[in-house]
Amino acid sequence: MTESETRASRGVLLVVDDEAEHAASLRRIFEREGLTVHTAPSGELALEVVRSEPVDLILTDLMMPGMSGQELLKAARTIRPAIDVIVMTAYATVETAVSAMRDGAYDFIQKPFKSALVVRTVERALERQALKAENVALKRELAEISLGTSRTRPIIGRSPAMVAMMETVQQAAPSTATVLIRGESGTGKELVARAIHELSLRATGPLVVVNCAALPESILESELFGYEKGAFTGAVAKKEGRIERANGGTLFLDEVAEMSPSVQAKLLRVLQEGEIDRLGGTHPVRVDFRLVAATNQDLEVMIREGRFREDLYYRLNVISVQLPPLRERPEDILLIGDHFARQYSEKNKKEIAGFTEEAREALRAWRWPGNVRELENVVERAVVLARGSVIGLGDLPKPIQSAPEQRSIQRDGAKIVIPLGMKLDEVERILIHEALRETGGDKSLAAQLLGIAPRTIYRRLEAERHTPLLDPSPGDT
Repeated sequence: MTESETRASRGVLLVVDDEAEHAASLRRIFEREGLTVHTAPSGELALEVVRSEPVDLILTDLMMPGMSGQELLKAARTIRPAIDVIVMTAYATVETAVSAMRDGAYDFIQKPFKSALVVRTVERALERQALKAENVALKRELAEISLGTSRTRPIIGRSPAMVAMMETVQQAAPSTATVLIRGESGTGKELVARAIHELSLRATGPLVVVNCAALPESILESELFGYEKGAFTGAVAKKEGRIERANGGTLFLDEVAEMSPSVQAKLLRVLQEGEIDRLGGTHPVRVDFRLVAATNQDLEVMIREGRFREDLYYRLNVISVQLPPLRERPEDILLIGDHFARQYSEKNKKEIAGFTEEAREALRAWRWPGNVRELENVVERAVVLARGSVIGLGDLPKPIQSAPEQRSIQRDGAKIVIPLGMKLDEVERILIHEALRETGGDKSLAAQLLGIAPRTIYRRLEAERHTPLLDPSPGDT
């Protein structure tokens, strides 16, 4: 094991202190103990580290300009509920110690302190983190590889990207933090939103779903905020908006990027003030809801182009959940396909045992531009059309039947053989997807295996996103 691997295995510590010399001293101490150490001079910069790095433990000064250590504690645990925080201060009182512990601090250290004391405290906290991680891993091994409850359709996957996504959802769900779900169309963003609601402390409250792309601006505004009688022509009675209906529960805004600038501004005010103004109303109405939003758009690009408010983006993007496209997790294709086969066999009162090997190879070879939604449609169609007890190659849409031929590769251990005459563009596509298959969807590692830059893989996958989608309707032949 390399030195960097040894450090990573011991834990990742974030030291937050506005006194640079003190932070540097602590960094030296803990790097000698074999830890990976990040430092930040303020609470605001510390939160950026928490969002971008796998931090296990925060050691923070309590009294700092701007965001205090106690405020950092609350914010960090909102972003990552499982993180532990140790607070240190030269202004220790019983009141501050009790207050910090009440807010979730693991321990409290008074400055000045001996290095041996702070090392022991940090080691105890990291040992607790390791035990918690082992417990989570054990539960994950014993549980079915899916996310959901008895009231929601499960989200299935064993690929590293999906396992990481499920862990994020399970950690985030019990919190009150706003969640932004990102992913291509058909990846299951609404299923994730429903799972977050069902696993949250608001599960007994309502889940109100609004598809922002399906409603014109004027209708979306009245649907979200409601209106008073006489607010406009046709408003013959008071109407409660969707936000009010989500009181005590969860509001899911699907395709949030489709909101107009004026609706974005009003939503931002609701998130800031915790109250809404009905159209035509004279008094604000207090609301208490948890917001989950989803989009398949690149919000950062939209912000640069002036089409999405940056301040609203930061309100929505407290916890980000990224759903990978199906083509980047090929090990999940048959797992999900088998699930849909069982589901639609039961629904259609048919005895379908599964797929033939030819059909399975065709499903593995297809690129799935429509993601899980497309796979579901294909399997439902196949179950309906299957004449025997198994789904064969001929029961699949013709484009998928020819997918293995289009790929035209042979496996020889870790090698693949590509016949002469195949177009170079197709060869590149095959090699990238085979490398992603071998690396479990890890693009950086796949790029290393192929000897190319990671941006080449991103560029190729982005181009594939814009290819026409297969419409596997029952009428296809």
